[in-house]
Amino acid sequence: MQKRPMFIPAIATSLAIFCADLALAAEPMDGQAFDAYTRGKTLFYGQNGEKYGAEVYLDDRRVKWSFLDGQCKEGFWYEEAGQICFVYEDNPTPQCWAFTKENGRLSARFENLPGATELYEAEDVNEEMICLGPDVGV
Repeated sequence: MQKRPMFIPAIATSLAIFCADLALAAEPMDGQAFDAYTRGKTLFYGQNGEKYGAEVYLDDRRVKWSFLDGQCKEGFWYEEAGQICFVYEDNPTPQCWAFTKENGRLSARFENLPGATELYEAEDVNEEMICLGPDVGV
């Protein structure tokens, strides 16, 4: 009787765990799912435990973004190649993100420069998104 090497069961177990982890990974949201989740809401985003910004999601895929500094930028979003892309009034270059929903909250990964920015939907930030008017001279 020939003996089987002991490492084969260990490899098979590791492979099964890896495949299970892949199956549990959240798929990026398409435009319809993103719109259904966000429309009519103001979502606050965080990065590395810090406040990052907030966005109001309006009808017709219109948005209003702020870095929580009182300055707001209006724009719109659209779906392209499995990503949600935003164009704002001060920047015509689309900013594309992959949004996933995990544990009931959004996560967003910036796709224009992979690895640069990853955000998550913050809970209970106890803050309002305030948009001050345009700068007025004295």
